[in-house]
Amino acid sequence: METALTKLVGVAHPIVQTGMGWVAGPRLVSATANAGALGVLASATMTVDQLRSAVREVRSRTDRPFGVNLRADAGDARERVRIIVDEGVRVASFALAPSRELIAELKDAGVVVIPSVGARRHAEKVAAWGADAVVVQGGEGGGHTGEVATTVLLPQVVDAVDIPVIAAGGFHDGRGLVAALAYGAAGVAMGTRFLLTSDSTVPDAVKAKYLAATVRDVTVTTAVDGLPHRMLRTEMVAALERAGRVSGLAQAVRRAAGFRRLSGLSWAAMVRDGLAMRHGKDLSWSQVLLAANTPMLLKASMVEGRTDLGVMASGQVAGVIEDLPSCEELVARIMSEAAHVLRTLPST
Repeated sequence: METALTKLVGVAHPIVQTGMGWVAGPRLVSATANAGALGVLASATMTVDQLRSAVREVRSRTDRPFGVNLRADAGDARERVRIIVDEGVRVASFALAPSRELIAELKDAGVVVIPSVGARRHAEKVAAWGADAVVVQGGEGGGHTGEVATTVLLPQVVDAVDIPVIAAGGFHDGRGLVAALAYGAAGVAMGTRFLLTSDSTVPDAVKAKYLAATVRDVTVTTAVDGLPHRMLRTEMVAALERAGRVSGLAQAVRRAAGFRRLSGLSWAAMVRDGLAMRHGKDLSWSQVLLAANTPMLLKASMVEGRTDLGVMASGQVAGVIEDLPSCEELVARIMSEAAHVLRTLPST
């Protein structure tokens, strides 16, 4: 199936696996790429050296195009951009809008730039700055999310920009892909659906928690980092929501120290990142500090399997997913379902 997305990045199918921290590592990304979709490596939880090593590992596993997801507000963002350019990575994706200068630097090097946005105005801004495409995530999506449903937000963005739009939030099968195309999207991006594959390195016990969840077991909370964050409803989430201000901040300090040791960042670098995160947003310093919770709480579940100590970011589609196919099986199934839906649409 050829769309503006497949032509732009050189993949066979208009499907993107999103850059999920602790989840989208070399194994998942290369399996996605080998299945003909666009795999995106998550770099925010890696050091610079780990990122370079991960990119080279993906390259050793596949000769297909893949991408790297970056934090545009990170203090070492330009160093990471240099790795992408030097290593010949096809796509750079961003969870936050990159600057006009960063977009230009990547495009000059032949890298396709695809930011993620949650509002029409943000799509218009990055399109004006030269972004090649945009991922638009509706409120059904996992992790940090907005309030507007994909079915309302997607057509707004499609009508507002003249670059390819990739739909995210609530997609997991071929019917969803056809629906997104009908809205004018060039493809779909999925996180939770790729997390729940046999190629994902997430521990089996954690995957079982996702598979057991119903749609009502996926909630949005601000208790983790002060921003709306969609995840599975667990006792840990309930405990964070019950924690008092002083207790919550004390826990945040401890986790920030842990992430500093893990990431190799200095306290000064973390403060710079905090200042960048706060810039342009209505965040208190308490919320900036609480943001240090996220990497460590996600790592506890996604890497260590400690669902009692961690949190599990999740899209609402977790409530309707029932199996753990390989990436190859998943992508083939989605494309087969999409073809069937298109063949059986009523003719006029």
